[in-house]
Amino acid sequence: MAISEFNAALNQVAAERGITVESVIESVKTALATAYKKDRKEAGEEVELEEIEVDLNTDTGEVRILKGKKDVTPSGFGRIAAQTAKQVILQKIRETEKEVVTNEFRAKIGQIMLGTVFRIDNGLVTLDLGKTRAQGVMPSGEQVPFENYRISQRLKVLVKDIKESTRGTEVVVSRADPQFVVKLFEQEVPEIASGVVVVEAIAREAGSRTKMAVSSKDDKVDPVGSCVGQKGVRVQAIIAELFGEKIDIIPFYNITEKFIAASLSPAKVAEVVLDKENKRAIVTVPEEQQSLAIGKEGQNARLANKLTKWKIDIKGATGIFSAESGEAINIGAKEDKKIVGVWDEAIKKTEDEKIEKDRVRKEEEAEAAAEAEKASEEIVESGTEENQDVQSEENTPAE
Repeated sequence: MAISEFNAALNQVAAERGITVESVIESVKTALATAYKKDRKEAGEEVELEEIEVDLNTDTGEVRILKGKKDVTPSGFGRIAAQTAKQVILQKIRETEKEVVTNEFRAKIGQIMLGTVFRIDNGLVTLDLGKTRAQGVMPSGEQVPFENYRISQRLKVLVKDIKESTRGTEVVVSRADPQFVVKLFEQEVPEIASGVVVVEAIAREAGSRTKMAVSSKDDKVDPVGSCVGQKGVRVQAIIAELFGEKIDIIPFYNITEKFIAASLSPAKVAEVVLDKENKRAIVTVPEEQQSLAIGKEGQNARLANKLTKWKIDIKGATGIFSAESGEAINIGAKEDKKIVGVWDEAIKKTEDEKIEKDRVRKEEEAEAAAEAEKASEEIVESGTEENQDVQSEENTPAE
């Protein structure tokens, strides 16, 4: 080989496999030593690899086998060893390539990457992650229910883990993990990326709904408004990426009662009482807010439970709903429904106004009904008097 050809071959292999030239040269040396050992074994001579030194001229590609500083390169060695050397070189390159991929993606765990779906087999989605011929696998447990994946579809995924399997090293990716939503917000909201706005807690039922609590390190920055964006442009971009999944963004409070009340958004909470020993919260909501607080099939209460890490029982006029068990329990007639705790004054004021409006409306309806009844009686009496006059005239004899 000419010098330029040998160097070009080394550089090409290194570039294609994403490994260093030094690794390729080391692989070549190991392959040649193995080939020489096999050649000597066929000739009836036992040789240990430790005894062999391979001298590879990286400029000319010339190879010499040294044993104890003595050149023992057999005649025709290049032809005999070529096939064996090729196989060992490929194996060493695969091992080095796997190590490079493992090291690269270990640093990317917890980050979002863009991949292209190129195989779907028995529920397992395989994506091409682009760099160093790396492939990401998305098991069924990491997929979002009701999302339909297709070949050549480009998807954002979260690099979740690196595992060794029978298929080799696998980069496990996810779209169902709650941290996937957090990282999407980091990409879309500069305040989160800079650390001014912090995602304090998140709960997710992938494909359906997510609740996220955020706080701000700067009093001048509204954490919820930053995540929503002007006219909702930021959160809408994330909802589009999640194919319509609903996202509730709520402010985080250090006061547990206020945080639990906020976690049941969009429902309005009247009162909260804590059982700190059992880490259970009993939440009272107005009657018309109970179904909203519980949510469809208990989803809102269930997500609030995951978000706050408190067992939440929602108490309304119709009964108590346990977010933990997902069951409603009827309230006894003699049970004291009063719970002392933290309440929203605005809700109390609204309830008082509603009661007053209902009272005034009923009084007005009663007065109108009374007036209508009185008018009817007057009409009846008037009609009776006229009939009596007509009958009197008919009964009077003619003169």
